[in-house]
Amino acid sequence: MLISTRFGNTSQIHRVAFPMGDRKQLTFEEEPVGGAAWSPKTGDLMLVQKDIGGNEFYQIYAMKNGRLELLTDGKSRNGLNAWSKDGTLVAYTSTRRNGRDSDIYLMDPRDPKSDRMVAEVEGGGWALLDFAPDKSWALVGKYTSVQKSDFFRLDLATGAMTPIGDHGKQVSHGGGEFAPDGTIWITSDEGSEFERLGTLDPATGAFTPKGPAEKWEVSGFDIADDGSFIAYTINEAGMSKLRLLDLKTGAVRTVEALPPGIIGGVEIAPWGEIGISFTSARSAADAFSVDPATLKVTRWTESETGGLDVTRNVEPELVKVKSFDGLEVSGFLYRPDPAKFPGKRPLIMNVHGGPEGQSRPGFMGRTNYLINEMGIAVFFPNVRGSTGYGKTFVSLDNGPFKREDSVKDMGAFLDSLAKDKALDPARFGLTGGSYGGYMCYAAATHYADKLRANLCVVAISNFVTFLENTQDYRRDLRRVEYGDERDPAQRAKLIEISPLTRVADIRKPLFVVTGANDPRVPAVGGRPDRRRRPQERRHRLAPRRHQRGAWLREEGKCRL
Repeated sequence: MLISTRFGNTSQIHRVAFPMGDRKQLTFEEEPVGGAAWSPKTGDLMLVQKDIGGNEFYQIYAMKNGRLELLTDGKSRNGLNAWSKDGTLVAYTSTRRNGRDSDIYLMDPRDPKSDRMVAEVEGGGWALLDFAPDKSWALVGKYTSVQKSDFFRLDLATGAMTPIGDHGKQVSHGGGEFAPDGTIWITSDEGSEFERLGTLDPATGAFTPKGPAEKWEVSGFDIADDGSFIAYTINEAGMSKLRLLDLKTGAVRTVEALPPGIIGGVEIAPWGEIGISFTSARSAADAFSVDPATLKVTRWTESETGGLDVTRNVEPELVKVKSFDGLEVSGFLYRPDPAKFPGKRPLIMNVHGGPEGQSRPGFMGRTNYLINEMGIAVFFPNVRGSTGYGKTFVSLDNGPFKREDSVKDMGAFLDSLAKDKALDPARFGLTGGSYGGYMCYAAATHYADKLRANLCVVAISNFVTFLENTQDYRRDLRRVEYGDERDPAQRAKLIEISPLTRVADIRKPLFVVTGANDPRVPAVGGRPDRRRRPQERRHRLAPRRHQRGAWLREEGKCRL
């Protein structure tokens, strides 16, 4: 199994040959290396991508003779997409043509001179999702917003791009993977509040749901190489469930051996074993596998926590409140041990980024120190606009005229928590990063009477300068969420709600953290949607970024 973990200054790729075996480090870079993929079938080549200083201008490399060999131009922004099933071709996107549009390229990475652009596109939300079994065409996805994404049929010989289905619909699609028989499996919220698992007819664009009707969102899936089953995950109020769908009988089984927590990815090995990353409040991220026949769970890694007793970490409680308009919003509250810390406790509210994101009850990392050693309660809200609660909920903050409705949700939480007899409303603080940083600024201006201090990280201070200065490849995506600064009415509203316009209303201590090397928004605007995560030593199944093949076949034997 390939995993990403940090034993030095940065996360690097390691190989673990068997459950609980020693890790073997494969990359030794100064910069973090988080994504890697072996070539399918042969397993003779590993590709990775990395950037420099967090600038997100990723380059793609081949691991050869223990060193990384650059395959892309070293300048543009590139994204590793998918391997062909036979391991002879890899697809990636690149902005090399004009610095803005993510054109689609093909390459045999064993021969970098074979590199060629196969489709010239407009915009930054493109990806080749998977190759058809015969490699005559490929399924391409275009992500416009969290509410809308579309599929295309790309002829690999001519480069012709044909829309699949009605692109006039406001529908969100996910996944996009060919089964061995040529059937295309996706997730879609068409006809539903939540994305469901099903098949896509490439001729008509019709989506057909498969499996039982889920009350929550299908967040990810993978198809067994022999086409016998699909492993997929459900996001159930922030917690993950792993289910197996038998493609012959339609029967569904749930893996019950996993404790409450979050599954970070799913990948099925060539011989059928299911690899996952898993984390919970009392477990740092680690890699596990599941036997599809018995559903037995096997642990592959055990992250080091510096001698800390993770069993002391508290499980959160779900808090639900009614906001100003009657909408129910919720979040997770972590309370310190009342025996160790009697009396009313101070509280920090920590707002997630995105805004297309969700606070989920995983491993809290350094936040555990605040709870366990300092006796501070911590609350993670999921205001309107968060994912995981359906397509209506996620769109309730869209545009400048709805933006501050989510700010009012924070006020509802603060009012409700102030009534909690175990909390001290005179010692409430608020923090957040990225879009959560904007929310932090907004709270500092709107709720100065309810908060003692604010810590705002990589935050949007002015929506107009943010939209004008963000990288070209992501500007249109952010206009869908926040508004179009080119429209006079929207521009006026964006300026009105920008925290910088209301800086005189800040009356409490405010600490600001911003990045000089920020590709999403320069320091003039702050950045909107990067979720910053703790950097403890945690093992994850190395993410593939849409590509298959992180399992290795070597010397005639299938090895994890």
